[in-house]
Amino acid sequence: MAWSWLTPDKTPFLRGKQVLLRPPTYTDYAAWYGLRSKSRDFLRPFEPRWTEADLAQRVFAARVKRARQEADEGTDYSYFIFLPDSPHEKLVGGITLSNVRRRAAQHCTLGYWMGQDYAGRGLMTEAVATTLPYVFNTLDLHRVHAAFLPGNLASRRVLEKNGFVEEGYAENYLQIDGRWADHVLFGLTREGYERFRYQR
Repeated sequence: MAWSWLTPDKTPFLRGKQVLLRPPTYTDYAAWYGLRSKSRDFLRPFEPRWTEADLAQRVFAARVKRARQEADEGTDYSYFIFLPDSPHEKLVGGITLSNVRRRAAQHCTLGYWMGQDYAGRGLMTEAVATTLPYVFNTLDLHRVHAAFLPGNLASRRVLEKNGFVEEGYAENYLQIDGRWADHVLFGLTREGYERFRYQR
């Protein structure tokens, strides 16, 4: 597929009551570096292992380029989460819709991270809620998958507050902080999403 850096990023902005989700750009590097660095110890138990080298500007630039390519190809969508009413649009975390599958599957995988200073304020719950109309109405998918470590009660609450239900348990599912870790599997179908919205 021909692809040009001169073409605009077509991934739409998603707006909630408190949060704005938009694709990352090169100019977000300083805010991203600061937030990830400050939150290193907070994030380490929940993410694949990373080092200071992974925070380099060239690595970030490659991530932004890859994110645009994947969105253009329709396989993955990467968003940063901002507080738009703060000075200079404050970055607080990130959310991804990855592994988009079409044909008989019609599903994607949801992932997210939040900076330490902004955790526990309901911002991720709102950010996930803001992505779901995009998943089901714009991308026209049928299911969203998500997984979290068994002890991560904050992630469980985020998903349950958005209508996700527990569907299983996967042994040694993902490599987290240098070791293979079990995960709880959650899912949300279009039908479940509509029921959840109706019951609220």
